Amino acid sequence: MALSGSLLNKSSSQERSDLVAFWSVPLLDGVHTVEFEHGGTTGKRVIRVDGKEISRRDWMFKLVGDEKFTLGKQGAKCELRVDPLPHFAFAYSLYVDGKPLEKFTEKQSQTTRSWAVVAEGKRYRVVFEKQTLNVWVNGQYVETENVFIEGGSEMTFEFEDLKGTIRATSTNRKQGVIHQLFVNGKLIEEDTIY
Repeated sequence: MALSGSLLNKSSSQERSDLVAFWSVPLLDGVHTVEFEHGGTTGKRVIRVDGKEISRRDWMFKLVGDEKFTLGKQGAKCELRVDPLPHFAFAYSLYVDGKPLEKFTEKQSQTTRSWAVVAEGKRYRVVFEKQTLNVWVNGQYVETENVFIEGGSEMTFEFEDLKGTIRATSTNRKQGVIHQLFVNGKLIEEDTIY
């Protein structure tokens, strides 16, 4: 059985015997997990997003085909494809906004920067869209105040009782512009989930 997604072992799949694929999808509101169960003998198809079942079909005679659904607060259009392989095997692939997940993720890594922030016992995901200069915290757009500084610019914003600053500084031509997030003055390492 060939897979485009990642396999999970039985212990981490919560004993779901027909779990055949698992993907992590980075969006503005966070990284979402998509699980797919496919029963070759039962015709069952189950899709779970972030552990919650969003689609179930039992006793399907056609074992190949597509399943469409939306993902996240931005409503990203997803298509899970089940394709036949020789010897009664299947290939599973996930498309997001019309692109294979790998290409979608690659584009996301070029157009956005993201950081995982843990402060005061809470977890936040800060995402900066380079093309629009929009900032999102846990999927919610936040207003920013922009100022020029020596060698670049700063965008300041607040979320809960925290003060965030995204600093953009120019470097040599190879690296281009570097974006760094500071929360209450502390540098936060960039999230490398992409």
